[in-house]
Amino acid sequence: MTVDLYILAAGSALTGLVFYFFAGAEWSLWHLFTIPLYTFVFIVFLSLSIIKRFKSSSKPSESLTKIIPQEKNGITIVFGSVKGNCRTFAQSTYDKLSNELNCQVILQDLNDITDPEEFLQIQAKNQRKLLIFISTYEDGTPPPSATWFVRHLQEAATDFRVSKNELEKLTYAIFGCGNSFYDDNFNKVATELDRCLSELGAKQFIPTELADENSGKSIYGGLEGHYSKWSSQLKSAFQSPKTEKCDCSNENSINCCQSSTNNDHSIEKKQNGEQSRIESDDDDEGGGCKDGDDDIMDLEDMGDYMETHSPNKTAKGPPKEMITPIIRKSLEKQGYKLIGSHSGVKLCRWTKSMLRGRGGCYKHTFYGIESHRCMETTPSLACANKCVFCWRHHTNPVGTSWQWKTDDAQTVCQGAIENHYKMINTFKGVPGVLPQRLAEGMQIRHCALSLVGEPIMYPHINELIGLLHSKKISSFLVTNAQFPDEIKSLEPVTQLYVSVDAATKESLKKIDRPLFRDFWERFLNSLRALKDKGQRTVYRLTLVKGYNTEEIEQYAKLVELGDPDFIEVKGVTYCGDSGASNLTMANVPWHEEVVTFVKLLCDRLPQYGVACEHEHSNCLLLAHNKFHVGGKWHTWIDYERFHELVARHKATSGGETFTSLDYMAMTPDWGVVGSNERGFDPNDIRWYRKATAKKNISGC
Repeated sequence: MTVDLYILAAGSALTGLVFYFFAGAEWSLWHLFTIPLYTFVFIVFLSLSIIKRFKSSSKPSESLTKIIPQEKNGITIVFGSVKGNCRTFAQSTYDKLSNELNCQVILQDLNDITDPEEFLQIQAKNQRKLLIFISTYEDGTPPPSATWFVRHLQEAATDFRVSKNELEKLTYAIFGCGNSFYDDNFNKVATELDRCLSELGAKQFIPTELADENSGKSIYGGLEGHYSKWSSQLKSAFQSPKTEKCDCSNENSINCCQSSTNNDHSIEKKQNGEQSRIESDDDDEGGGCKDGDDDIMDLEDMGDYMETHSPNKTAKGPPKEMITPIIRKSLEKQGYKLIGSHSGVKLCRWTKSMLRGRGGCYKHTFYGIESHRCMETTPSLACANKCVFCWRHHTNPVGTSWQWKTDDAQTVCQGAIENHYKMINTFKGVPGVLPQRLAEGMQIRHCALSLVGEPIMYPHINELIGLLHSKKISSFLVTNAQFPDEIKSLEPVTQLYVSVDAATKESLKKIDRPLFRDFWERFLNSLRALKDKGQRTVYRLTLVKGYNTEEIEQYAKLVELGDPDFIEVKGVTYCGDSGASNLTMANVPWHEEVVTFVKLLCDRLPQYGVACEHEHSNCLLLAHNKFHVGGKWHTWIDYERFHELVARHKATSGGETFTSLDYMAMTPDWGVVGSNERGFDPNDIRWYRKATAKKNISGC
């Protein structure tokens, strides 16, 4: 009888005890003996059950090497991934090899290997081939899922008690994913694994590939090009000289699969910054294998892409496109409409909301934009930061300077407008969409240059802004405070934002994960540059609980550097687990916590006051007291007046200047902090998602 059955029986006896006690039944000698006995048994076995379950829950899960028998001369594919690239490549390789070869192929996450020592010994004992897909994470560290595996190999390689022939029967190949923007840490983990395996006696059977995510610098045009080249080498390695299929399970498998073994573990540094293994003459021979993964291209399907990104072309050749096939697929899946080679546009959820009359975004409340007439776009999908709270899940490129093929400003502007109108047009006939709002939506009046990436990196950003203004489209540009010189040279925009994500050097590095080594100096200089801009300037603070919510004093000091017109304080929005960030719902502050933070910050900034609130967005606005005129806040924008002023500024080649006070407008009462509406426009109808709440049945 199991412990649980004993507990059930004892529980029944205890129930009987309670029944006899409360029912007033007559007690016999038998009852006096058996019921206490069952009660004792119940307590004993309950304790045993608790101990058993505790031990069971604390016991690590068994490695797949114990669950799946490891056949000799088979292939084991393992991966350690953060953003999913290594996982995707590993899955694609598994699909190919499973279909092409007549041997056992196993795919395994490094996170599932609880005993790396035993795992590697089993691979070596069975003379298996180990394919490792590994990325390099922050500061040259392995992905969290691969930390234990990498640490074990590092310790084993330096432990004098471990034989240097420990893994002599193991052959391996490594595909590393990294980004050359990180200089010394580029593919550090893949290089370290290669060194450790070599020192333990293992042998390569194809050269280690140090793939570069930086499409502008990589001679293969990004990760996909590297993978296509490497998978071609892999296919050649698993073919006999007669190009017959390899049967890794037969006795001649060593002569077949290990014929390409490379014992030279030196890494060649190329002048263009690329790192690669010394390769044999036939490294580029052979084709890819078809599989069902649309994220990966086989050589047969590379077509024009491989023509453009030929391995024979170096980084000194023509500039490459920023948007690689993997990036394109990922962004299009998220709803982006991509423009040219580096730009994109996407329909904001608040645009959709206002088309239905359900309310606008916080910029509608704070500054008077019409959310259904706002286009959200970017001329640069690349960014110099990898912020932990980025709601784009790091599917965009990164970079510290512009090095890609460049589209002209007219192409970007026209492409953004056309694609935006196409997306608006899809709402024709959608239940709940207001006809008047839909018609107005086909006339763009605002542009948020903040979709993703760093818009100010785009070489023709001033020309793009000029084109928008010529069409009477206002400009709201957001920069990540890493390009101070570009801020200084920026032409007037309707409103210029700087993301102030942290108030200390340590927390900024932790939150923004910047690529620049001098990120803090750039950050401070960007704030100083903001002070000299004549138009409206905004500090944008994103509060992340556990990261930056305790830095009120330091934030107050940063305000003095840039002297912004406004300070937006917003609680971080949790966008799900991306794998590239460890944020959870626990990092999202409650609205009351944001309100408290704003009040404490305002107490330290006597020249500012709390002006507006948008409860739905968990956001508040501090405004400089110069916008408090006649007892009323004037945070809204007179857009017609702005276009008049900027046109005169352009006509006089910058001779006629203007300031933020020249185009301010009064904030409506419903947008002011303390109003009953709490930032919700009374002209719209609030819509509730919860079934228990009151719903507006006029729309969907």
